[in-house]
Amino acid sequence: MKKILQIENVGMAFSTKQGSYTALRKINLTIREGEFVTLIGHSGCGKSTLLNLVAGLTLPTEGILLCDGREIGGPGPERAVVFQNHSLLPWLSCFENVYLGVERVFGRLEGAPKLKKRTEAALTLVGLGDVQAKFPNEISGGMKQRVGIARALAMQPKILLMDEPFGALDALTRANLQEELMRIVADTGATTVMVTHDVDEAVLLSDRVMMLTNGPAATIGEILEVNLPRPRQRLALAHDPVYAECRAAILEFLYHKQLKRAA
Repeated sequence: MKKILQIENVGMAFSTKQGSYTALRKINLTIREGEFVTLIGHSGCGKSTLLNLVAGLTLPTEGILLCDGREIGGPGPERAVVFQNHSLLPWLSCFENVYLGVERVFGRLEGAPKLKKRTEAALTLVGLGDVQAKFPNEISGGMKQRVGIARALAMQPKILLMDEPFGALDALTRANLQEELMRIVADTGATTVMVTHDVDEAVLLSDRVMMLTNGPAATIGEILEVNLPRPRQRLALAHDPVYAECRAAILEFLYHKQLKRAA
């Protein structure tokens, strides 16, 4: 598979009142087209900082990040972000929230009818074709996150970046959206990088899990290959020995190796 994202010797330091704080150091990672990669680690280990660097929302103090062979120097439509907070504009309908991004990316090249089709297709993809006219305050939290995912996918990004997109949802809604995300990624072939605190979520969704060491100066401690066939069924995986081994490996890293090191 083609290399779509390359992170080479990346470090990130922030200036604070107490002096320089090194959040990340020597991050090296290559992600190939179509992969689903999760970042997991304890709070404060720099997961969201790393995702923001890939998004171009911040720039590294050391190293380089490349998207499809080009240096990341800021935000771009080839890297779409879905945050934990859906960030929908409350005065716009679901359709208008998605259309806004579509128009910004494709408006110079395409007319209104084609932009409308792109928007409708994205909302249909996430199962919201029948609520396009509703406003954010008229739909559930899970639906709001679906709109956020639709908005990101409508821009046809090379990489979909997700920062704990289901973290604020109840367990049942979260499980349903995990299933939906697996279907959407299978349908679109989207390369996905996702931050999560949830071990089961990481194993269920991922091709590889990047486990970060504790901060400060966090780095990638271990990389786990999740060798489970797709499509994946949650109930079937509950009794799968490979699933259990992957889950145990992550727990061992998080709650034995890292906590022991911090003690």
